[in-house]
Amino acid sequence: MPTLNDIRSTFLTYFEKNGHAKVPSSPLVPRNDPTLMFANSGMVQFKNLFTGVETRDYTRATSAQKCVRAGGKHNDLDNVGYTARHHTFFEMLGNFSFGDYFKSDAIPFAWNLITKELDIPADKLVVTVYHDDDEAAEIWKKVAGFSDDRIIRIATDDNFWMMGPTGPCGPSSEIFFDHGDHIWGGPPGSPNEDGDRFVEIWNLVFMQYEQFEDGSRAPLPNKSIDTGMGLERVAALLQGTNDNYATDLIRSLIEASANATSTDPDGPGKTHHRVIADHLRSTSFLLADGVMPSNDGRGYVLRRIMRRAMRHAHLLGAKDPLMHQLVPALVSQMGAAYPELTRAQALITETLKLEETRFKQTLERGLRLLDDELTGLPEGAELPGDAAFKLYDTYGFPLDLTQDALREKGRSVDTDGFDAAMAAQKELARAGWSGSGETADAAIWFDIADQHGPTDFLGYDTETAEGQILAMVKDGKSINSIGHGDSCWVVLNQTPFYAESGGQVADHGFIRRLDNEDMIAECSDVQKRSEGVFAHYIKVLSGDFNVNDTVGLDVDHARRTSIRANHSATHLLHEALRKALGDHVVQRGSLNASDRLRFDFSHGKALSHDELKQVETEVNDFIRQNSPVETRIMTPDDARDIGAQALFGEKYGDEVRVVSMGRAATGKGTDGQTYSIELCGGTHVRQTGDIGVFVTLGDSASSSGVRRIEALTGAEAFQYLSLQDQRLGNVASQLKAQPGEVGDRVKALMDERKALQNEVAQLRRELAMSGGGQAAAPEIKTINGIDFVAQVLNGVTGKDLPALVDDHKVRIGSGAVLLIADADGKAAVAAGVTSDLTDRLSAVDLVKVAVIELGGKGGGGRPDMAQGGGRDAANADAAIKAAEQVLENK
Repeated sequence: MPTLNDIRSTFLTYFEKNGHAKVPSSPLVPRNDPTLMFANSGMVQFKNLFTGVETRDYTRATSAQKCVRAGGKHNDLDNVGYTARHHTFFEMLGNFSFGDYFKSDAIPFAWNLITKELDIPADKLVVTVYHDDDEAAEIWKKVAGFSDDRIIRIATDDNFWMMGPTGPCGPSSEIFFDHGDHIWGGPPGSPNEDGDRFVEIWNLVFMQYEQFEDGSRAPLPNKSIDTGMGLERVAALLQGTNDNYATDLIRSLIEASANATSTDPDGPGKTHHRVIADHLRSTSFLLADGVMPSNDGRGYVLRRIMRRAMRHAHLLGAKDPLMHQLVPALVSQMGAAYPELTRAQALITETLKLEETRFKQTLERGLRLLDDELTGLPEGAELPGDAAFKLYDTYGFPLDLTQDALREKGRSVDTDGFDAAMAAQKELARAGWSGSGETADAAIWFDIADQHGPTDFLGYDTETAEGQILAMVKDGKSINSIGHGDSCWVVLNQTPFYAESGGQVADHGFIRRLDNEDMIAECSDVQKRSEGVFAHYIKVLSGDFNVNDTVGLDVDHARRTSIRANHSATHLLHEALRKALGDHVVQRGSLNASDRLRFDFSHGKALSHDELKQVETEVNDFIRQNSPVETRIMTPDDARDIGAQALFGEKYGDEVRVVSMGRAATGKGTDGQTYSIELCGGTHVRQTGDIGVFVTLGDSASSSGVRRIEALTGAEAFQYLSLQDQRLGNVASQLKAQPGEVGDRVKALMDERKALQNEVAQLRRELAMSGGGQAAAPEIKTINGIDFVAQVLNGVTGKDLPALVDDHKVRIGSGAVLLIADADGKAAVAAGVTSDLTDRLSAVDLVKVAVIELGGKGGGGRPDMAQGGGRDAANADAAIKAAEQVLENK
């Protein structure tokens, strides 16, 4: 009996042997179709190939595509667990031709695979074709030998596929398997076609037309093929069942659930186990593809799936969180085919455990409150909408869980009443917000948020995507279009562009219209507005843009790469500073730009050279470690419990994004070995090695008690180091030395310079003592019984004067000295008094009067030695006479 893994491998190998490129599954979050919440078919990743917007190096492909149908128009959630074939997660096998082969090859490919490779009995198969597709009917007759009664013509859109209101389209041919007359149901097109006897296993779409807005169609110049085979359905028939949940892979997950809860997999809890098995796959794959539980958008759908499974675990009697215990069983079954599961296993496990721990508290309280609300209601009566809204708004019990719980009681919810209560609350919020003092033109952002909800940010996992323009704003007013050369703010349903926040600057890039790629706009800023709305500031470079346009979004890759490196380096820097300086270090601000990073932190004094180098070295050590950068969603309290640092300027709600990096012998986290853990909503590198290199530019004061470090990473750091190396090389060349010898050579030159300076100073003193080049040394006057020497000197500096004063004091034995140095017209003055006279005369008095005559102020020192300066040395004689007057008065 072939397993699901065997069937998947057989399918892909078959088409690979027939010239098809084996293409990995795309992520569940579509990057090229903004109309889809999740990938729901194999053709999603090839959409632009079919429309001609994109070309690749192959014209035929095959894939096993992971798909989720649990939100939007493709939503199977409520039926999962109660039917044989509904799933939130399934795999779609497909083969595709992009203008290469067409019907005459596609039908034989399918027939040979089904009947020969998979050995499905031909007599159990019937096919459908579009009612006027005679070409496909004839090929089926020729290839399969089918009679007319086994080729059923269908006139409805069940057998005519369209990509949208306009664009590529064409008839399809579906292949059905007959499970036998012991199962109720009839063939397609019959009154009993909804039964389980005939099951569609493969759909072949023949894209041969292009449809226009007026409803007309024209043949496509390049006809294409798009097929989809449901893996679970094919596995069921090959394993002798018509129940997808009885297949080997899903059954193994059901048994894992039963073992973990010590219950019978086929007993009263059968439906619960089926829900858990299905939802385990969808939640795990969504988490692996970067979707995190949240209160809006894709994250809300993920949380809804999670909580539905967790409620069924509760109904099985599970006292402790269950879902995370089942992840190893899933990885063992599907990890080889989808390695992203293995890579994300730790993240999936922890997220499920945390989410279920929190939810069990909400669930138990909510179910009690729901029972209270039902008390007194007539049997079978629906729950009033205002009661359901109170459970949601006040106690955090979602509407879908209320509906799911009531379903088992044969009740429903008054959803109209719920919606009315929700609308009333929004009106109150709007009224309260309008009086909050915000600028008047900002009200438009509240209206946009109310109408369209928050922007879905895709930028953690991709830099390219497609989006739909929901609104345009210019000068505080809503507009519908914008032309060449104009600028405005644009709101999209989803975006890979990061909006400025948390110290990280906004992404830049380009936006182009998909229906005309010559129409392009530049995005130079992204800001967060009300309720999670991202506003993109664009300038149209060519063409025009309109509300409802579908656009391609391309983030400037090089710029984003540099920003990511700088942001991740900031986290490592923060921790390295704490290690080097102490736990008092707390972030006080940051800038993560494309060309540099800046980090402000609490610390009372400048860092020494050794401290700065210690920090730089430690950051580079963890960069070279090249450990993965991991992201988790947690409550703020749980995050702080594992040692996470909160970042300055961030506002935290009920949930936070926690970024961890680096492995340390003694660290943080649940394992005690994580180096850096911080609450952060920014984008980061995938491995610390992606930062490249980290170089500090220096430490400076930012404000009182706050220091600032500026640094470079990656290419900017390399360029800086290259420039420094070039400068060192130039210095080495001037010194006629090798770069490694520059330090010693400079030290030798500095020592030589100091010795020469000392020699010159000595010569100056000797020259001055000998009379400054004159015939004799300066005369000694006796004034009021005190010997006095006064001299004006050229060719000496102010710092030479004290030594000369001391020499004169030695020469005269007892007395006073006044020396004035003339340097380019400015004067320096020094005075000295021998120790035997300091109780009668102070050198400070001599300097002060001299300085006044020299055009200066002040001067000071000790009684035996004082100094000062002035603006004009031409008055030196007057300065000497003023000093002599002081002596005469003593």
